[in-house]
Amino acid sequence: MAEPTHPPLLEVRELSKSFPGVRALSGVGLGAYAGEVVAVIGENGAGKSTLMKILAGIQPPDSGQVLLDGTPVEIRSVEEALRRGISLIHQELNLADNLSVAANIFLGREPRTGPFFRGRQIEREAVRFLDMVGLRVSPRKKVAHLSVGQQQMVEIAKALSTNARVLIMDEPTSSLTSHEAAQLFKVVKALRERGVCVLYISHRLGEVKELADRVVVLRDGKNAGELPREQIEHERMVRMMVGRELSQFYQHRPHSPGAAALEVTDLRTPAHARHAVSFTLRSGEIVGLAGLVGAGRTEVLQTVFGVTPALGGAVRVAGVAVTPRSPAEAIHAGLALVPEDRKQQGLILEMAVRENLSLATLGRTARLGFLDRSAERGLAARMISQLGVKTPTDRQPVQYLSGGNQQKVVLGKWLAIRPRVLLLDEPTRGIDVGAKQEIYRLMEELAESGVAILFVSSEMEEVLGMSDRALVMHEGRMTGELSRAELSEEAVMHLATGGVGAWSDVAAPTAGASRQ
Repeated sequence: MAEPTHPPLLEVRELSKSFPGVRALSGVGLGAYAGEVVAVIGENGAGKSTLMKILAGIQPPDSGQVLLDGTPVEIRSVEEALRRGISLIHQELNLADNLSVAANIFLGREPRTGPFFRGRQIEREAVRFLDMVGLRVSPRKKVAHLSVGQQQMVEIAKALSTNARVLIMDEPTSSLTSHEAAQLFKVVKALRERGVCVLYISHRLGEVKELADRVVVLRDGKNAGELPREQIEHERMVRMMVGRELSQFYQHRPHSPGAAALEVTDLRTPAHARHAVSFTLRSGEIVGLAGLVGAGRTEVLQTVFGVTPALGGAVRVAGVAVTPRSPAEAIHAGLALVPEDRKQQGLILEMAVRENLSLATLGRTARLGFLDRSAERGLAARMISQLGVKTPTDRQPVQYLSGGNQQKVVLGKWLAIRPRVLLLDEPTRGIDVGAKQEIYRLMEELAESGVAILFVSSEMEEVLGMSDRALVMHEGRMTGELSRAELSEEAVMHLATGGVGAWSDVAAPTAGASRQ
């Protein structure tokens, strides 16, 4: 990209923002030109989301300037940001799933004749914007009937319908399949060609390398550096994000498994009623549960934990038959589940860190129906120290913590009950590389203490790097098991796409070639 001779389309100068006990931004600067994809990266808590919310009119800055085309502007609301051509696509999609695609695209901005919407015009205009993002669906189709990837495209079409000049995308591929992500990349590149400025936030550095013309790095609420296109490399980005070398990201140590901690026999889940799943998990081992989106991995964990009732089969914990019919029964048996969606299922965001950490142990710390505040404070202090939770106080509402620290609180809540078996569903989704490494360290420590860990991950590197062995699923079936020596990307994908038997029977990959 040639060096521009005109002012940036969007510029941020000395922007600062504080919340109670937290300085989110301190003198941050950024510039972005029309037709440029600028990736904004950094660890959780670096200030990325706060910066984007200020640009989108969701939050006001404490100080600093925002300029458009070289002219200072004040963005006091989302509506004002949209009028100025700035649109934010949130990580959690913001659509009305009971309305049609067209209605969502023009929601709140419908063309009218008197009090009546011009429905046909809305649908015609919607098709024009759907074509721009390559989405071939009827404008009359309800959003509830679309895939997550299609909903993401509707969000982008909605942003383009506001004549967005600056499009902010916050972790846009976090819930997409690889095919949907590839389509999104095509759309981003097409937007760049059309002169739209794209601010792209992602923890997936491979995406950043593919898409970004420039990378802006934030660390601890400040600018940590910038990389032009020719210098965008994984190691450089990691070094600037965390301020240190991560020479050995996965420091997995082999574990000697003990007795059977969890035995699942012929388990049938409501999502895949025709297939029975069986496996054994031993104390002190870390087992990865791999597979493509829709394979049934999450459903297995939820059924084992009693979130959804099993249609058949048996579950034994430490040799005792339990087959939980509710999470309470599972907890009593020694099981714990860290869910995929920490905000919806793992935390009560408005409550304090201390209160969230004590949720799973309320039955043990309450006396005569009253909560033992002293025990609660002691528990919170232990977990904050053990897990390294970064919070100004245990009374801080958990919604103000970074994603990585929120995940630590979810883990701490369950570790407080000292489980025999820990079920982890996408334990590092949406958290930065530094926080990931801390989660991996904790998993290693728990396994060494005898806890049995079964974790679901959609990141191949994570499965290869952290598993003592891996179970692989395809469309509700358990298609195979791979030992640590057999683990490779080729072997996992062979089973995840419906292959059966050991990959070594088909080819001879270098075992562990993708691992550190």
